[in-house]
Amino acid sequence: MEILKIENLTIRNKKNNTFLLKDVSFTLTQGEILGILGESGSGKSLTSLAILGLLPSGLEIVKGAIYFQGRNLLELSPKKWESIRGWKISIILQDPLTSLNPLLTIGEQIVEGLEVHLGLKGRSAWDKAVELLSEVGIPEPEFRMKSYPHQLSGGMRQRAMIAIALACNPMVLIADEPTTALDPTLQLQVLDLLKELNKKRGLSIIFITHDLGVMRYIADRVVVYYKGEVVEIGESEKIFTEPSHPYTLSLLFSYPRSPKAYSYAT
Repeated sequence: MEILKIENLTIRNKKNNTFLLKDVSFTLTQGEILGILGESGSGKSLTSLAILGLLPSGLEIVKGAIYFQGRNLLELSPKKWESIRGWKISIILQDPLTSLNPLLTIGEQIVEGLEVHLGLKGRSAWDKAVELLSEVGIPEPEFRMKSYPHQLSGGMRQRAMIAIALACNPMVLIADEPTTALDPTLQLQVLDLLKELNKKRGLSIIFITHDLGVMRYIADRVVVYYKGEVVEIGESEKIFTEPSHPYTLSLLFSYPRSPKAYSYAT
């Protein structure tokens, strides 16, 4: 079942009249892990910001639609966006140390979302937050509720970010380069966690990365971006074994066959 549909999305920089996304179209189905693959600056993260209604100042959507459960999000008022963002559609970012508030404990940051979106208070909110930390594999969750971001390892911070994103039981999770700042061992742990949550919760995931090995390991289907355009869409294994577009083929040939390269797929 289709849950999210991007249709001819075109985004322009008003300052210099350049087009950053051009007629981008793809769909996300229920329970699918959809990968968006491309080099830096190709428009991957910009797409995620558009889905969340968080485009930077100076950028505008000049054409297209973003349908979530059949409703065009681009027609929503700012107030109605708040009922979608962080609740129905959540995001985890590349560097949790800069995404988390350094002045608040992990517990406070999870509880805040539970109070705002779900109306939980006091002990109920605290217990739910502990349960979320446990679900994402953080040991001693009661103790870690009182920890500040700098007191956690990189892998634990990313798990805490995932817990925050899951707090309101979203239907879609956007993971924007969530493993880039982690070493290979921690990368694999986070990828396995996302795959587990995908199966356990039926969570639909948009996974954004430029890392071919990571993409091949986690994605069911892949959307390939080049200079703000979608040049290829296909089943993950077919993209990596039978690419149809010259740019996709060049990506495969340019990727170093180091121990890390394709390490997740072998």
